[in-house]
Amino acid sequence: MRSSRLLRWLSRTPVQTFILCPLLVVAFELAWQRGRLVIMPAGFALLAWGYLQYLLVGRFRNRLGGGGPGFGVPPDRIVEDGPYRYVRNPMYLGHLIFMLGLALTFASWFALILFAARALWFHRRVLEDETHLQEMFGAAYLDYQRRVKRWIPGLL
Repeated sequence: MRSSRLLRWLSRTPVQTFILCPLLVVAFELAWQRGRLVIMPAGFALLAWGYLQYLLVGRFRNRLGGGGPGFGVPPDRIVEDGPYRYVRNPMYLGHLIFMLGLALTFASWFALILFAARALWFHRRVLEDETHLQEMFGAAYLDYQRRVKRWIPGLL
């Protein structure tokens, strides 16, 4: 019972991004650099930006769209205001901004590899999420997809 609860907690996306990945990067860098950790303060801005974007946009989405975190409890309506006017996945984008900040903060090629792996994982997850949202909201979601880019405003 206890181990299944721990596994469920460890499988949560925010736990992986904001706790496990930083711990892995620090452990790897300490081993790779023989106990010496290189820290680039400029990366802190991206760490803070990414985490705050995830957190604040999540609260905004839950307030306007209903539902819960992730698709455990799906939203009641499409959120098209605030950051969702510019990109369809600002919470996931917050995760990726944080991961870039991790790579910059520790000047870590290992963190850059984790970033690439997480970016691929998030992209696959977005494709699945979009399929569910199309089923739930039909033409209204298809219209939203046509108007708002998935990742980068005006580009991608």
